[in-house]
Amino acid sequence: APQKMTVQDVPHAFPTVDVPDHAHYTIGVVILIVGITGTLGNFLVFYAFCRSRSLQTPANILIINLAISDFLMSITQSPVFFTNSLYKHWIFGEKG
Repeated sequence: APQKMTVQDVPHAFPTVDVPDHAHYTIGVVILIVGITGTLGNFLVFYAFCRSRSLQTPANILIINLAISDFLMSITQSPVFFTNSLYKHWIFGEKG
């Protein structure tokens, strides 16, 4: 049976750098602000599109598509990045 290979079996596969604690916290706060702004801003774009008939044009459907994609990225990626920045390492295990 083939053996399962892990990151530890390959030296220097993912090099690490010692980063000061304040850098982790600063990046975490910036990502939190970007995530909140992205979530609220894209929600407002979607809300305005749904409420105003004049905005519901074929050209604006592309804008809504981008806003929905960005909204989903904001609500799924920002909390993960923020949490990992606070703990200063990946906290969701090998499968995560």
